[in-house]
Amino acid sequence: MSHDEIPHRHPRAVVVTGGALGIGGGISRRFARDGDHVVLVDIDAAAADATAAEITERGGRCTVLLGDITLDDTVARLAAHVASAHGHADVLVNNVGDFRPAKSFFAKSPPEQWRRLHELNLWHVFAVTHALLPGMIAAGGGSIVNVSTVEAFRGIPGSAVYSAYNAGVSAFTKSLAVELGPSGIRVNAIAPDLADTPQTPAELMLAGRDPALLRSWLPLGRFGRPGDFAGVVSFLASEDAAFITGHTIPVDGGTLAASGWYGKALGRGWTNMPDQA
Repeated sequence: MSHDEIPHRHPRAVVVTGGALGIGGGISRRFARDGDHVVLVDIDAAAADATAAEITERGGRCTVLLGDITLDDTVARLAAHVASAHGHADVLVNNVGDFRPAKSFFAKSPPEQWRRLHELNLWHVFAVTHALLPGMIAAGGGSIVNVSTVEAFRGIPGSAVYSAYNAGVSAFTKSLAVELGPSGIRVNAIAPDLADTPQTPAELMLAGRDPALLRSWLPLGRFGRPGDFAGVVSFLASEDAAFITGHTIPVDGGTLAASGWYGKALGRGWTNMPDQA
């Protein structure tokens, strides 16, 4: 079987929020390649249609549901579609999240931005999960994979509110996993960093700096690609991860493990003093 051929097996119903571009697009393509029916939820009609067309051209199954997942109406339409078309969701990937809008410093940030960051990073995770859980519970199983960030586990000056809400995603993941274990539903998360996507393109992260410096900033020496994250999500939703629940897996090229240590640019060894890099 070639890399892009779709295996022939009974498809699971897999809901991916923000499933058109970047990490979400990679996740949608991966589940479709694995033989599942993807319910792709996105606010960007053109991007969603393009991703769905690519999936179907390769023999995969994909249904697009357009809408802002932070709105109650979109969540209700999603739940109704899943119930009528599939009975229940086998896998839910709560992928939507954004560090924008944000001011540089918390002291200068208006409360309306906190509310929007709450909707974008935490509220919809509660709302979508709550809407699809009854079907999973009735079916006797399922897998939920949330997308947090490594910034939930370390300080990120300038994005304190974003960090806090994603820490909430990981805490929700852990507690819900314990709560739903008896129902046969596993709950895990990934924590990305340095993803080269339309939201955080490599050029923006480099900001004119020499790409060769990447080897001194992160252990694996490159930015993450959508497939890097999609592969871990696919694993967490698979039978290979049947005994894993309640965990947030960093998918970050080693940045969280390095925790402030940098490879010396001019020689071997490591430093935690940036001016000595």
